[in-house]
Amino acid sequence: MSRTYRIPSAPAKPSRIDYAAVLNEQQRQVVLAGGGPLLVIAGAGVGKTRTLTYRVARLLEAGVPAARLMLVTFTNRAAREMLQRVEGLLPGDPRRIWGGTFHSIGNRFLRRHAVSLGYGNNYTILDTEDARELIGVAIDEVGGDRRSHRFPKGEVVQEMVSFAINTSTPLARLVVERYPRFEPLTEALVRVEARYQQLKRERNGMDYDDLLVNWKRLLTDCPEIAALYQEQFQQILVDEYQDTNLLQAEILDLLARRHRQLTVVGDDAQSIYGWRGANFENLYLFQQRYPEAQVFRLERNYRSTPEILELANASIAHNVRQFPRQLEAVRPSLGLKPALIPARDVEQQATFVAARLLDLRDEGVPLREMAVLYRAHSHALELQLELTRRGIPYEVRSGVRFFEQAHIKDVTSFLRLLVNPQDELAWRRVLRMIPRVGPATAERLWQQLAREENPLALVRAPAFAGSVPRRALEGWQDFARLLVDLSDGETSDSPGRQIERILDPWYRPYLQTTYPNHEAREEEIHQLATFASRYETTEQFLSELALVASERFAAPGAVGGEDLVAGAEGDERVTLSSIHQAKGLEWRAVFLLWAADGRFPAPRALWDPMGEEEERRLFYVAVTRAQEELHLCFPLLELDRSGQAVLHRPSRFITEVSRLLFEIWNLEEESPAFPEEDPTGPPLLH
Repeated sequence: MSRTYRIPSAPAKPSRIDYAAVLNEQQRQVVLAGGGPLLVIAGAGVGKTRTLTYRVARLLEAGVPAARLMLVTFTNRAAREMLQRVEGLLPGDPRRIWGGTFHSIGNRFLRRHAVSLGYGNNYTILDTEDARELIGVAIDEVGGDRRSHRFPKGEVVQEMVSFAINTSTPLARLVVERYPRFEPLTEALVRVEARYQQLKRERNGMDYDDLLVNWKRLLTDCPEIAALYQEQFQQILVDEYQDTNLLQAEILDLLARRHRQLTVVGDDAQSIYGWRGANFENLYLFQQRYPEAQVFRLERNYRSTPEILELANASIAHNVRQFPRQLEAVRPSLGLKPALIPARDVEQQATFVAARLLDLRDEGVPLREMAVLYRAHSHALELQLELTRRGIPYEVRSGVRFFEQAHIKDVTSFLRLLVNPQDELAWRRVLRMIPRVGPATAERLWQQLAREENPLALVRAPAFAGSVPRRALEGWQDFARLLVDLSDGETSDSPGRQIERILDPWYRPYLQTTYPNHEAREEEIHQLATFASRYETTEQFLSELALVASERFAAPGAVGGEDLVAGAEGDERVTLSSIHQAKGLEWRAVFLLWAADGRFPAPRALWDPMGEEEERRLFYVAVTRAQEELHLCFPLLELDRSGQAVLHRPSRFITEVSRLLFEIWNLEEESPAFPEEDPTGPPLLH
């Protein structure tokens, strides 16, 4: 005979917080909502973090023990900041709340219960580099020759395996649907995946994806453990729910099965990570899984002026699949409509942005409160050069500078050899790219080349091929033929055509097997070729690239994504960022480069039937980063790699809304004034 004793919850205490004074009506409805699942559609700049924070505080005031609350965010920093705010609102210790990212909370579960899955509780978490190295071991053992022309490298296989896990897609099917170029290798790739999983178990290790996979296994394969935590977590709150993947949504549903007290906050209009496995369908399907859910909307925007929000609302309204929304500005109008700036060409686009940045700084807007956003890294190519020429300090949030990316340096290393055949660093880089040439062989080949006055002449000599291992002979012959074509062939007088010759057919296979995002990198190499075609000689082109590399704020050292150009003081610098990296941030003045059809939306994204809608959401994110001033720029004319003129029109995301939402700026360039006396320095053109 058994008996159930129900422990009463702690009585609610009088509220210490005046919610009416600190929250608007929409926020207050969410914070004070009763039990049951809640779906909160939170637009850009509406104070969702504030709302979540006060919701946690309210639950604690209502008697929910801190240890029975889970707060899931997409960065551990966000969770810490929310809990610190809660601590400032209420007495007690909010650190007992289970707060953090999916991976950090999953790790907390597994440290307690990994033994139930056959692991030791002292398992090692493999970082990205560790996982890639272990996949390399699996490839060597069962997959094939990693140095062959065809088999993808560890980084690419790692991306494939991770995407399959996070989208709950069998790897064999994923290869056919997403990586068709590797379809003949499907069986080998499946063997590699199986061996990789086995190697991790043998070493008592888990990669980041395992923290989620094994967390779910605990909840499905160990019912007694699942019941314990389903009872414990009375309230679960999730931020950025539109960015969850299928696996994460399934974990939340399993945890919430007992109490069904799940609050999810998200904005489908800011769902921009489908390419890495996020499934914004989770947001739309929430009401199907929880028919009793209450739905709330946060639409009062505290960030942007009414004119900016008018454009954002009009644009996102063209998406068919969405929760209807209408952002309402709290800030008063400054009388500034978003500016649409058709520039003559890409150079004028860059000079306009640089000049306008200086004008705004003179008007009292610090450089740190301005940002230049773009859809792709290559869109900021000319601007980085222009900012360097003018001494305007900047930081790149979207990774290393355009010219310092690995694939760009790969290609330009060939050009460096043509200009300076003694360039040791360039030789070492290109030799390692030859199929089936490992580090030891590359070093031996370089030592032989270094003894020659003209290494390029030695490469041409048929006898030198005898120094190359037989397995690498075919790749070496293709490499030697490429160098001959670059120096003597039709492309020898044009750096743009040289870059195209390096890409096709030599570098493209290397790109495809080395980098997961090879399509984007190939597109950037084409843009580099277009840019290089403006220079008469390869030497002139490389000299221009050296200009950017030589301008450093800090002492010479490893190049990082946050390196600064000379001239910066403190944090006084303008931000250059991809739109993806800018999500969640805001600036007083924002410039969007290349707002032209064919560049934004990205043609590659339109291959997906829902691609245009995700691109429009990306445009919405870019627009809503601006607080006061928004500049949408595009060049009217561009010369392609063959020297033919290409005419551009504004992005469809601009032409599909009313022209009354914009102020069109017509650009005129002043002629430089030359002073009669010796100048102390060159004039700065505004």
